[in-house]
Amino acid sequence: MSHAAALGRSSRTVLWLTAVAFVLALLVGHDVQDRLVLGGTKPIGSAAVRADELLRNLPGQGVPHIVLIARAARSVDDPGDAAAGRRLAATLAADRGVAWTVSYWTTGAPAMRSKDGRSALVTALLSGDRVQRIATARRLVADLTGRRGPLTVTATGEAVIRAETQERSQHDLRTAELIAAPLTLAILLVVFGGVVAALLPLLIGALSVVGAMAVLRLLTSVTEIGVFALSIATALGFALAVDFSLFIVTRFREELARGLDPHTAVAVTMRSTGRAMGYSAATVTLSLSALLLFPFGILRSIACGGIAITVLAAVTSLVVLPALLRLLGERVNRLPVPGPWRAGRPAGRRWYDGAVAVMRRPVVVALPVTLVLVTLGVPFVHVRFATMDDRVLPPQAPAAQAGQQLRRDFAAGGGIAPTTIVLPGAADLPALSDYARRISAVPGVLRVDTAPGSAIEGSRRAAPGSAAEGFRRAAAGSAVRGSGHAAPAVPGRAGVPHLTVTTAYEPYSMENSDLVLRLRKVGAPGPVLIGGPGGNLADTRQGIGDVLPVALALIALTTLALITALTGSIVLAVKALVMNALSLTATFGVLVHVFQDGHLRGLVGDFTVTGSIDILMPSMIFCVAFGLSMDYEIFLLSRITEEHRRTGDTVTAVARGLQHTGRLFTSAAVVFAVVMAALATSTLTPLKMIGVGLAVAVLLDATVIRALLVPAVMRLAGRANWWSPIRRRPPLGERRHRRRAHGRAHL
Repeated sequence: MSHAAALGRSSRTVLWLTAVAFVLALLVGHDVQDRLVLGGTKPIGSAAVRADELLRNLPGQGVPHIVLIARAARSVDDPGDAAAGRRLAATLAADRGVAWTVSYWTTGAPAMRSKDGRSALVTALLSGDRVQRIATARRLVADLTGRRGPLTVTATGEAVIRAETQERSQHDLRTAELIAAPLTLAILLVVFGGVVAALLPLLIGALSVVGAMAVLRLLTSVTEIGVFALSIATALGFALAVDFSLFIVTRFREELARGLDPHTAVAVTMRSTGRAMGYSAATVTLSLSALLLFPFGILRSIACGGIAITVLAAVTSLVVLPALLRLLGERVNRLPVPGPWRAGRPAGRRWYDGAVAVMRRPVVVALPVTLVLVTLGVPFVHVRFATMDDRVLPPQAPAAQAGQQLRRDFAAGGGIAPTTIVLPGAADLPALSDYARRISAVPGVLRVDTAPGSAIEGSRRAAPGSAAEGFRRAAAGSAVRGSGHAAPAVPGRAGVPHLTVTTAYEPYSMENSDLVLRLRKVGAPGPVLIGGPGGNLADTRQGIGDVLPVALALIALTTLALITALTGSIVLAVKALVMNALSLTATFGVLVHVFQDGHLRGLVGDFTVTGSIDILMPSMIFCVAFGLSMDYEIFLLSRITEEHRRTGDTVTAVARGLQHTGRLFTSAAVVFAVVMAALATSTLTPLKMIGVGLAVAVLLDATVIRALLVPAVMRLAGRANWWSPIRRRPPLGERRHRRRAHGRAHL
């Protein structure tokens, strides 16, 4: 059997095995969306998480899963309306999925009565795991909201928000796919000028995405995977697969045009482009691995999904795509698309001329471009962080409207998301009372409730009563259901003295987390754990602050090592890091300008402006955007380095490098931006923010950075571009090429 025949047979085997793997992946991953959760935003093992866990099953303590807002026809204290309210609370308490309920009509708590006396709250903690709680919340909302006698009932709360977010994310992802798929195909048809070549990147992208869905589905069996992990992983994997395929298919067609047979053309392509792709995949994988360092389930699930799909995109591009190209051969140019975009147009020459023009006046180009990027990044200076609440939903969503009603009509938001201070050790009542008074004197604290009574502004204002009795029961370890019947003591939670702190700030705001930092400085009768939304945000800020320097150092060092290994120059590696920092800073500035400050809402779609952005969002966007921008950088530097070794001239190498790759990475960036823009049509603010952020980051990087700043800076650096403290030998293939060329020169 000839070598060509053997390669053809092995290629067919690869494609048959790929088809089988694709079908198996579809079977495994088809229901992955139903297994994803909206969670993992709290720092694993933090003091706030432990505090919330200690109080989890104690009535009225912590953040409830369901909050029903009952609007009365007359007044919540009217006998008829109050009777309907008690029936509503009893119905909720009797449900099999409810652990406890607390309501205004069973406790008389003033915070659970609206300012106008027309609305009251019924809250509940649900039993079961996160998936079961979401299912219970959906059922209870369907059963209990709407008109109930003289009451009009709406619902919000953690489980209700999670349920609605999950439904909307699934719908929005399907919509984004329907928008992005035809646009992506159209762009690829323009890039390749032919149907067969244009379909290859889509095929590789589909294989990568389906494989990643199967991997995420398997991971859901051992850990929780967030809903955003799927959207980010699929978008990243599709972008990488298209990117890798663009460069491989284009280089293969170039080698065919030089007269090489298909098998030799594939071999030459994989020696050059394939090598750069390997470095690119390694860089993206390592940048995503930095997310594993952060103590947040959502970031770790994104890292797992992103790493899995990066590896799959690389494997399919290195194994499946070459097999397809060997079998297709010249047929890769079949079904040409008529029009001005036919292959062979002088687009590469325009990139060459543009690079030469930039390098004639590098300072004139570099300074304004840098100034523009820095200006775009200025809004990030006044960034304000918070954590997600009901306002991630669109303003017209029922849970969001109920949340807005809660903030508007109830003092301190109904007191449903207080800051809780838990003293795990023993604390007598006089010491607890003295501690509560000191806590109440801290600026920003409105009221402190605990077993001995309540404290306001540093003094005891309320004698022990029904509320204090509830604290005593909680400290003794018994839970009371909203129906008034005592439930068995919660194992392991007996003797848990605690305080409930009502603050002047929104529960999920930075001001509330700053207050937690002040509360930690107040002398306590023993070790304390501070929970609730404020405590969680404070611990989240600390968790990110502790890990961020290590993660950035890891990304920087691995990137320096990989680019230096690829190009032989540490200067080019440092340049790549600095330029990425510029483009990402500009991206974060745009995010703050749009989503925190509320500008350009007409362009990106309606969302609720909260005056802050989610604290975990920059970490998600940074690792994905950094990996993608380094992907483009590596392909560009690989070709520039190749040309420099051939010519020895920096200006020529940069111009030719952009001539051969500029159109490709710009096309890849446009494809990815289209996918992200489709994601930005989501009604969920986090998905919208991810879409806008990644689209801006990639477009800035592929146009402003690569087309203008790279040639300008490399022209200014001159021979210093190629400096390295270690003398590096050329790759083996290049050494052989030089020996052959040297031998021919002496014939």
